[in-house]
Amino acid sequence: MTQTAVDLTTDARTAIADALNQSVAETAVTTMLAQNFHWNVTGMAFSPLHELFQKIYEDHFVAQDDLAERVKALDAHAEGTLAGMLKRSKVEEHDGHATDREMIKLMLDAQETLAATLAGAGELAAEHGDTLTEDLCIGRGQTHEKFAWFLRVMLR
Repeated sequence: MTQTAVDLTTDARTAIADALNQSVAETAVTTMLAQNFHWNVTGMAFSPLHELFQKIYEDHFVAQDDLAERVKALDAHAEGTLAGMLKRSKVEEHDGHATDREMIKLMLDAQETLAATLAGAGELAAEHGDTLTEDLCIGRGQTHEKFAWFLRVMLR
């Protein structure tokens, strides 16, 4: 049965919000990773990578807000500290000292991690009939898989 946020049980809202906060954390860390690589990329592929990393961090910045606002719609607390996000995230920070290929690989791994996290959050939402969160997760997951595809082909 499809339910809106107010129809979900407290336990369902808590579990879904926790999964979304995981997504927010990983999106935030990946946003900064992309911006860091945007600033620090060098080499023959500078221009296309500079532009791609910018596209990624601009997309992810908006996504953080969309995901966090869904957490709030579920009447939960949205994680808003960098320390909390870094602690929770499966995507790790990087200092930006890397070759262009290393940056591509690190960003590819981050995109694949985000796609998997969002797929899991979407499945959890579906189990509880929260189609609005499921839809948000599906859309975001598709975006991360598309970015992963762009990055993967650059490594071939």
